Amino acid sequence: MKTLNFAKGHGTLNDFVLVVDADDHHPLDAETVRWLCDRRAGIGGDGLLRAVKAASIPEWDGDRALWFMDYRNADGSIAEMCGNGLRVFVRHLLEIGLVAPGPVQVATRAGLRTAWPQPDGRITVDVGRATVVDQPTWVEIAGRRCRAITVDVGNPHAVVVLADQLALAGLDLSRQPGFDSQVYPSGTNIEFVVPRDDHDLQMRVHERGVGETMSCGTGVVAAAAAHLAGLGQSTGTVHVSVPGGDLNVEQTQERAYLTGPAVVVAHGSVVLPS
Repeated sequence: MKTLNFAKGHGTLNDFVLVVDADDHHPLDAETVRWLCDRRAGIGGDGLLRAVKAASIPEWDGDRALWFMDYRNADGSIAEMCGNGLRVFVRHLLEIGLVAPGPVQVATRAGLRTAWPQPDGRITVDVGRATVVDQPTWVEIAGRRCRAITVDVGNPHAVVVLADQLALAGLDLSRQPGFDSQVYPSGTNIEFVVPRDDHDLQMRVHERGVGETMSCGTGVVAAAAAHLAGLGQSTGTVHVSVPGGDLNVEQTQERAYLTGPAVVVAHGSVVLPS
């Protein structure tokens, strides 16, 4: 019988199973990740965050003393980045004393990222460059093909702007919307957005490898970047409301910064299936 220590946390109700495996002694295969993230058979989560020392990650060529965020979607697939997950990952490392208070650097598959804990309990994370790609494409939902804006936030996003909140509320995101597989050969996260003013958006998201989630950090950044581009701006601050809460994005010429809550709600051990 094999047991695994874990924690459970969320950022705007985008929830994660957290595992610390400093020396990479317990790599988790896709089947185990799916079981852990199963909301009935396992612990439940939109994804799994495994904390591993970067020295154990062959593809990481930076500071080997950093913690590496090994992120997996709920279906077991590997993802490059997760904005909400990064905040929860840092919160967990802080609470169990694996990093010192203050700015925290984390190694990810999308590169080096920095997090700044705020006095009010929120965490700001550097999500990297959000690039709006000059490549109009489409997303199909309920038999309707909608224009989509491609945004690269270290992972792929297709942003669809809707006319009103009623249209947003009425979307059926229980199924994967269609998308142009030539533009997104590895799949994509899909954000549906309604602008409320120049600095305020409402959003729902269907995450690649997960389904509809209550929030998606990189998706919020992608939506903000697409919105600013539509206003003819490359920088600015945007507030985004998602079903799980509220997030703020500050976009500069070089980077995007995401600020929001991150909480760890439980610790325990789980018996893995044989």
